[in-house]
Amino acid sequence: MSKQGAFDLASGVGGKIDKDEVLSAVDKYEKYHGYYGGEEEERKNNYTDMVNKYYDLCTSFYEYGWGESFHFAPRWKGESLQESIKRHEHFLALQLGLKPGQKVLDVGCGIGGPLREIARFSSTSVTGLNNNEYQISRGQVLNRKVGLDQTCNFVKGDFMKMPFPDNSFDAVYAIEATCHAPDPVGCYKEIYRVLKPGQCFAVYEWCMTDAYNPNNEEQKRIKAEIELGNGLPEIRSTQQCLEAAKKAGFEVVWDKDLAEDSPVSWYLPLDTSHFSLSSFRLTAVGRLFTRNLVSALEYVGLAPKGSQRVQAFLEKAAEGLVGGAKKGIFTPMYFFLVRKPISDSQ
Repeated sequence: MSKQGAFDLASGVGGKIDKDEVLSAVDKYEKYHGYYGGEEEERKNNYTDMVNKYYDLCTSFYEYGWGESFHFAPRWKGESLQESIKRHEHFLALQLGLKPGQKVLDVGCGIGGPLREIARFSSTSVTGLNNNEYQISRGQVLNRKVGLDQTCNFVKGDFMKMPFPDNSFDAVYAIEATCHAPDPVGCYKEIYRVLKPGQCFAVYEWCMTDAYNPNNEEQKRIKAEIELGNGLPEIRSTQQCLEAAKKAGFEVVWDKDLAEDSPVSWYLPLDTSHFSLSSFRLTAVGRLFTRNLVSALEYVGLAPKGSQRVQAFLEKAAEGLVGGAKKGIFTPMYFFLVRKPISDSQ
């Protein structure tokens, strides 16, 4: 669990954006989204700028509230949030059949929490691909702290145009990251290209379920809240994602929405009706504390102007995620395992 405190939160807001420009970056980011009248096509055309602004603005909030791994997980009764997150990462490693010494790619790696956990669990060398300079710099610091800087690394690059040769990796995974892609087929084709023949790609995707009704105004609002609060050009359906993987050339091994059978709801840490000491910063009381803290830090100049706005759209995202989950129209853990045919030697 990250040990980020109030000062780390304040100093990290805006990432690599000049602190005097954070407020205008918030303005521009918000205007991309349907919640504020933005268009899906504009988000797709400007996804690099939109996603970079999002992670510059939000990473310190994520690390403060969530730790080093920015994702959800199915959870057993009696299991802590952090235990479930680690198990979710181990599950990917096991599904991929990782073996010591293999070269693995983490697509959209964040600050590298899953990268470090999977590398230690499987004794593999993991490369994290990320287009956000601030997150890479944080990941490098954290890798050095645990002694993984010699076997694991970060590469700055766009997952729509990966800076790797064909057939470079023994396995590839993505955890709640390729949902940022403007075109899933194009993204999966790049993953297919850099993966060795006969090897597998495993992914957790953010998706709308079959229960989603695009003509229902409340459900459309929930979808827009999730897109706004999480830097997404659009949220695709589970079938759209699986079909995109097939179009990219992959053979499907198996797929399942892992949220369906979770004994403890994945969204529980975000549900304001729930209280937890172990996840205090995510509770209603914890969020109120953070809101007041950010307001005070911004007032005295320790946090840049615009920090409260970031906190506000992240809370809006939490409302959308919980609402979408309770209505059964959204999942953050649609899982599929696919294989690149061994006959494809490119």
